Amino acid sequence: MIQQKGYKTKQREAVLTYIASIGDTHVTAAQIVDHFESGSLTIGRSTIYRHLEKLTESGKVRRYSMDGASGACYQYVGNSDGCQAHMHLKCEGCGELFHLRCDTMSEMRRHILDEHAFSVNATKTVIYGRCDSCAGGEWK
Repeated sequence: MIQQKGYKTKQREAVLTYIASIGDTHVTAAQIVDHFESGSLTIGRSTIYRHLEKLTESGKVRRYSMDGASGACYQYVGNSDGCQAHMHLKCEGCGELFHLRCDTMSEMRRHILDEHAFSVNATKTVIYGRCDSCAGGEWK
């Protein structure tokens, strides 16, 4: 029984290490499963979901569930402020979630606070549309 617990800890650390290795990129549980299926350490889908839940509870990973229809995304938090300072773009075509680090958006958040007495929660602010790949480069 002790070995099994140690094995689960090893798997949890492997999941955390993988998420940390991709930096501030968002990743789905399915992408994590695919990563481990192609490697030397196989971790089952349900085990990955359990570990993601524990890592989220511990504050090491942040979970994003944007629209209720598509699966959640996960991001390594580590010692950074995560996504406190920027908003997100979500492609309605491929489902990719992008960080929107833009001074204009920061100015917009300040404007909303100063002029409308409303504080925008950047961790939950998502602008929906289509990425360049899904739009076929139609606006270039």
